[in-house]
Amino acid sequence: MARKIPFENDLYVISSSVAELKKAIDDGAAIVQLRDKTSDEGAILEKARELVRYKKVKPFIFILNDNAALAVKAGADGVHVGQDMSTRDARAIVGQDMIVGKTTHNLEQGRQAIEDGADYISTGPVYPTPTKPGRPAVGLEYVREAAQDLDVPTVAIGGIDLANIDDVLSAGAKTIGVVRACTDAPELLKRIKKAAK
Repeated sequence: MARKIPFENDLYVISSSVAELKKAIDDGAAIVQLRDKTSDEGAILEKARELVRYKKVKPFIFILNDNAALAVKAGADGVHVGQDMSTRDARAIVGQDMIVGKTTHNLEQGRQAIEDGADYISTGPVYPTPTKPGRPAVGLEYVREAAQDLDVPTVAIGGIDLANIDDVLSAGAKTIGVVRACTDAPELLKRIKKAAK
């Protein structure tokens, strides 16, 4: 099975809630990430398996945050790791057929992630966001640089909502990641598809 990399003019929704992710999928999101920083591994595995089962209902890409071994166990499509985990280590755990995504905050990190075998990277946080306290926003500059210089799909993320998504798309972002704005999925998708024309 070859790795499926959509990430082209798509909405990437991140949540710890299975119900929220299913709703986003029903609203047209092509990629969802289960990011649960508080539950124990057993509970996360159960949530992950529930999402894997939902793939029989609707087609989507399911990424698990942080835990590469658990992503394999659950049958996820891939894993997303932060700067605290090596991309190469994640790849060694998940093998060649699963997607590996990497959080990056600048062009140097982006290039390194690609060199180490990441299939896609996230660029951000574009704007200040409570999900990354203490992490300064990188602004639109890095979104612009990544769109021009990096040859893997990029996901712009961090504080993006209906008020600023058009600016992010104008900077060259193709796929938009959202956490708090997931309830606006249909309208966000409309903007993404319009920008792609």
